[in-house]
Amino acid sequence: MDATQMSYRVLVVDDHDVVRRGVRALLESQPGVEVSSEAGNGIEAVDFVKKSRPDLVVLDLTMPDMNGLEATRLIRESSPETDVLILSMHFSEEIAREVLRVGARGYLLKSDANTELIAALQRLRQGKPFFTSRLTASMTETFVHAVVDPNSENPVPGVPLTPREIEIIRLLSEGRSNKETAAALGVSTRTIESHRNHIMHKMGFASFSDLIRFAVRNNLVEP
Repeated sequence: MDATQMSYRVLVVDDHDVVRRGVRALLESQPGVEVSSEAGNGIEAVDFVKKSRPDLVVLDLTMPDMNGLEATRLIRESSPETDVLILSMHFSEEIAREVLRVGARGYLLKSDANTELIAALQRLRQGKPFFTSRLTASMTETFVHAVVDPNSENPVPGVPLTPREIEIIRLLSEGRSNKETAAALGVSTRTIESHRNHIMHKMGFASFSDLIRFAVRNNLVEP
């Protein structure tokens, strides 16, 4: 089969049968999408991913035996190419940050699944993150209030970054190279490299992907 015709394989994980059936029906209404299996808890999900390596796991956050955060961490460790979309009943910026920290690519409220699950699927298939619309609005509001004062030493709440460092993160996260970022800010490439290394160390980022996730969850770039 040609690579362009291959099915996009999804594992649906939730401890409630009715939720799994509903999610499955929505996903399989999309061309090229195959729900290859279902699981009722995190342990089953991790085992399935190790054997079958699906393209996407739609994963409930709150389950018996192993919660969605721990399952996500193990899924990403065993199959880095598998994306994870967390489903949750809880509206929380803090949970969204934790979801990103463990490696999930998306966070969707169950109450929004009927209207936003397909949009989330499409974003993830394009390699882009997805956040439920109400959460995106809330995070935007938090960020707007956080940067009212451009001279603030901490423009993002609880984050020890200067306005210049925030601007560098934004430019890099938009896909600009060190050289392009330096040109935009009127400094040398070496200065940008130094800032970037300092930011990575100060924030404890293990990789450039961590920096991107930080930018997305703080609405520095469009998700």
